[in-house]
Amino acid sequence: MTTFADADYPAVPYPGARPPFSYVHEDGGGLRLEADQAALSGWRVEGRDLDGWLAERDWSPLADRVPVLSYGSNPCPSKIAWLRSALGLTGAVVVLRVRCSGLAAVWASGLRVVDDQRPVVLAAVPGAVEDHAVLMLTPDQVAVLDRCEGRGERYELAAVSTGTVTLIDNGAVFDRVPAYVGAATIRKPLLVNSFPIRCADIPQAAAVGMTGTPAPTDGLTADLIKGTPPPTDYPSTLFTYGTLRPGDTHWHLLAPHANGAPLDAHLNGSLYDTGHGYPALALGIGPGIHGSVVPLVPGTDLTEIDEYEGENYTRVRVVLTDGTLAWTYVWTAPVAGMPVLTGPWRR
Repeated sequence: MTTFADADYPAVPYPGARPPFSYVHEDGGGLRLEADQAALSGWRVEGRDLDGWLAERDWSPLADRVPVLSYGSNPCPSKIAWLRSALGLTGAVVVLRVRCSGLAAVWASGLRVVDDQRPVVLAAVPGAVEDHAVLMLTPDQVAVLDRCEGRGERYELAAVSTGTVTLIDNGAVFDRVPAYVGAATIRKPLLVNSFPIRCADIPQAAAVGMTGTPAPTDGLTADLIKGTPPPTDYPSTLFTYGTLRPGDTHWHLLAPHANGAPLDAHLNGSLYDTGHGYPALALGIGPGIHGSVVPLVPGTDLTEIDEYEGENYTRVRVVLTDGTLAWTYVWTAPVAGMPVLTGPWRR
């Protein structure tokens, strides 16, 4: 059962319409998502954990998806439907609302060949605050977006450090979020009287007739991404609360991947004493968990740590109490009979 149909949010005029909420898109429409820190995925659809809903359909969980900041037509359900029919996109697309500060969608200097409409491009605009979306995409879905955006020609995929990108529903802050940024001259910001023009200020009907000059730069601090970005790079931190913490028994597994000093951090949830020399983490309601957030070296392969944690733990993205988005390992086996720990795992 869909919350909405694709036709409720048409793609014309570009950049199209989008729902005022986070959603998961499947063939024909989408379902609204609700943030829930107690869910493994961090989200619920029709009252169920989104990861469980995805698994029933043999679709990838959020931990195996790459966040891509989308500020143009890609968050539009009708555009996603077009990607399915025209470019072979498959599986669910998860679309999360974000608020961007210091970033804006501005009109590009050239027109689209397919329909002579003016596309948008991302630019640094100090003081701007705009609502856009982060698409959580599988590597195969990123490959479809690469073809659509003309990666390597019209746009490049880059990790953007400019501004702030915050999930509206739960306050999580993305660090160096990937986005398609203008590469060709026709995808540089259009300058009219020396200033870029925000899509939010001028509609397509007026923008298509504007004249000006291509900007020499979009003002972004961004690092080009080579190949398909690995999901494990986003986020670039790991929250530890047990044997992987600095000074504990298995810190040596994580220490080679640390990209700087670990910092004290807190997560909403509860720790249980398994009785086996390591704690179990349950998300959501509880006294709160004190731990360490460890910055990771870019490109860190977490396979060894995944294997060390074993089958009773699942690596997921969580939002720390200060808004930091981090990986952590959540206990997925029963906790019945385990005592709740009211302080740190070890003092």
